[in-house]
Amino acid sequence: MQFIPKIVPEIQSEIIPIQESPLPELVTFDVGGMKCAGCVKAVERQLMQHSGVISACVNLAVEVATIECQPGAVDVEALAKKLTDNGFPSQSRCGANQRQVETAAIERRRQEIRQQIRQLTIALILIILSGLGHVLGTKAPILSNIWFHWGLATLALLLPARPIIVDGCRSLWRNAPNMNTLVTLGAVTAYTASNVALLFPQMGWECFFDEPVMLLGFILLGKTLEQQAKRRAASALQALIALQPATARLVDFKFPIVDLDSEELSVDSQSIAHHPPYIEIPADRVRVGEWLQVLPGEKIPVDGEVCQGKTTIDESMLTGESMPVLKQPGDVVAAGTLNKSGAIVIRATRTGQETTVAQMVALVEAAQTRKAPIQNLADTVAGYFVYGVMAISALTFLFWYFAGTHIWPSVLSGHAAMNMAHGAMGMGNPLPITNSPFPITNYPFPIPHYQSPLLLSLKLAIAVLVIACPCALGLATPTAILVGSGIGAERGLLIRGGDVLERVHQLDTVVFDKTGTLTTGNLTLTDYLPIFDDSEWDLTSESHVRNREDACSTIDDISGHRQDTCSTSVNPQLLQIAAAVERGSCHPIAAAILQEAEKQALPLLAAEDFYTEPGLGVSALVEGHRVFAGNAEWMRQQGVAVATQLCGSFQGKTAVYIACNGILLGVIGLKDTLRADAKATVERLRGMGLRVIMLTGDTPEAAAATAKQLDLTPADVLAQVRPEEKARAIATLQAEGRKVAMVGDGINDAPALAQADVGIGLHGGTDVAVETAQIVLMRNALMDVVESIELSRATFNKIRQNLFWAFAYNTLGIPVAAGVLLPAFGIVLSPAAAGAFMAFSSVSVVTNSLFLRRGFRLKSVIGT
Repeated sequence: MQFIPKIVPEIQSEIIPIQESPLPELVTFDVGGMKCAGCVKAVERQLMQHSGVISACVNLAVEVATIECQPGAVDVEALAKKLTDNGFPSQSRCGANQRQVETAAIERRRQEIRQQIRQLTIALILIILSGLGHVLGTKAPILSNIWFHWGLATLALLLPARPIIVDGCRSLWRNAPNMNTLVTLGAVTAYTASNVALLFPQMGWECFFDEPVMLLGFILLGKTLEQQAKRRAASALQALIALQPATARLVDFKFPIVDLDSEELSVDSQSIAHHPPYIEIPADRVRVGEWLQVLPGEKIPVDGEVCQGKTTIDESMLTGESMPVLKQPGDVVAAGTLNKSGAIVIRATRTGQETTVAQMVALVEAAQTRKAPIQNLADTVAGYFVYGVMAISALTFLFWYFAGTHIWPSVLSGHAAMNMAHGAMGMGNPLPITNSPFPITNYPFPIPHYQSPLLLSLKLAIAVLVIACPCALGLATPTAILVGSGIGAERGLLIRGGDVLERVHQLDTVVFDKTGTLTTGNLTLTDYLPIFDDSEWDLTSESHVRNREDACSTIDDISGHRQDTCSTSVNPQLLQIAAAVERGSCHPIAAAILQEAEKQALPLLAAEDFYTEPGLGVSALVEGHRVFAGNAEWMRQQGVAVATQLCGSFQGKTAVYIACNGILLGVIGLKDTLRADAKATVERLRGMGLRVIMLTGDTPEAAAATAKQLDLTPADVLAQVRPEEKARAIATLQAEGRKVAMVGDGINDAPALAQADVGIGLHGGTDVAVETAQIVLMRNALMDVVESIELSRATFNKIRQNLFWAFAYNTLGIPVAAGVLLPAFGIVLSPAAAGAFMAFSSVSVVTNSLFLRRGFRLKSVIGT
């Protein structure tokens, strides 16, 4: 069967228009004081109310807010002050050094963790003392005295719980209640009810001072574990930031350039080379063009080019590649990589926020603040969650007090409920207080063994307040993205946000650009077919061609005897002319021709007035002659005759036609080679259920040769697609209902990368392609396309698991706390037990996100 790749036709599919309006300004804030998803919603609402703000996104896990605003329309400091005044201490990152900002944030989190540990320690001591009173009983009368337990509960509220109560009350006063508000209402209500029972024993109420103590202990335990888990989740980003050295060794660029490996160096020369005069300066103060010395064992301070010396560089921290890479003069090095073996001198090419590692940090941080659309439901619920829980708690109290205890009077008897009295530790079988071996007080009034309707209703209302967990909703998405983006950063896979993760999960088609993506992009010249040959190349001479018809017959004659005329040996004159006109282009074809001309030591002809037509070819005035170089279509547009037989002569290769004054001078054949991992990548993607398509501007014949090596069918090859038509080709696939990823590396791939549902750019490509892509592959390895899709899918699955657990927990937990199981099964949760479940729900969401690291590591090992 003949292999005929598709050629993209003219279509009317909608293409994403390019916005001409000024790009919005991005501003990042460090925001403190956020406790749950309700706080996130409150901060976003306050940011959006400020004039000039277009959109706002807040991340609870890393405590960062990012806004898009109209350029110059927002007073950043005023906005930060507004958040601070409303209870969320904020500081903008505008103009701040990244290292200093992150160091301050890390130190602030460490102080918070230390404070929480101190509070937790106090709470645990109080819990132990409270428990000893029940265990020792009459053996320790002081520990079992009711006033002693009153003192423990009072200390719990005044010491470890004080920050929670203060924040909860402030949030309620600001009309932005959060998780701390719920805990405060529950703990204070339990404490107040126990005080009433203690002061007015004739009411027959039970004292349950243990409940606030255990409740707050569980809450603080959960918060501490949650902070530790969040710190572990953010460790990858912190390690990435730590790659940036604090100082650089600035040397005098005027000292003589010497070969550090030369055995003929004098002692003085070696001393100057390895120990030149230097001063240490902060790495962020280095300027482009300055020379820096880097000794073995030191990190490269900025992106640069090796000027002197030879060494091996460990780039694993940026690319995940474990093998050190040899670097010698002319090679580029990246900031944060480790110099392993030799002393080198580099010239700074990119500094500060322009370095590779700084851009990686910026990409990862931006990714962590972009939400997945699946989070929208959780955000909507979170905005009303605390109000809803308070309403449900009030309804629970009203129902049980006015109706429930009358409908099911048995729930008031001691055997029907998990008694929450002082002697029962909040869970388990009830202990009749009149027969309790533990002296409570010496009141003369009889204390009944059943609960009053008021007290039971109050306890159930408290349990509802405490068990509700808005934290799980707020942490479900950001913690998974935090871990997933950290894994990606370690492996050189930069995914720009949660919205990208969701789109990757929906993909069914992956489109690859051919040149430079599936192939190495390093073309080699293989064939030379001169048609007109003259040392002076006077193309107007009648000795060469009298008219256009003779030229065509000459071409037909040559193409008919290609085996005799086409040669693999270099044709200097044809190559020299081609190099002159290609000098004005940055295309891989131009680079290959110029490199071959340099290799053959051919002097470049004088050329000017360069013009490039993307996807077709180039032209220039070469020594007064207008010369064209490009494909057959470019020749036809210039009125140059190209025989059909000649077009098919370069089967499986790229043909560059060179013409002057309407006459074809000759043809040069070039061949590209597949990347080593191209075929394996295509096979892995197919194994994942994805359709793989190759997109190229090359001829159908050249495309067919590459497709055959990749086992692609004719239906999966789109040939002769001009750069401006690549986006149209992607739009065509999308119009068919496909979710498309585009993998490319060049400037002409940028529109297609933007049009695709997910653009994947190779970091070894152009800056434009990298900026446009939603996923950036730092290692420039094609197999990373597979790994990035697998990581995106795994991370998105974690997001769905977390959201399911957060909704399921609240959906099931709140009704149980409200007493749904009490009439039929006699089961009810004490406030302490509800607090334990609430703490567990938050910790479980963060822990489940951390499991992504282990699961993805095992999957990668099995995959390899």
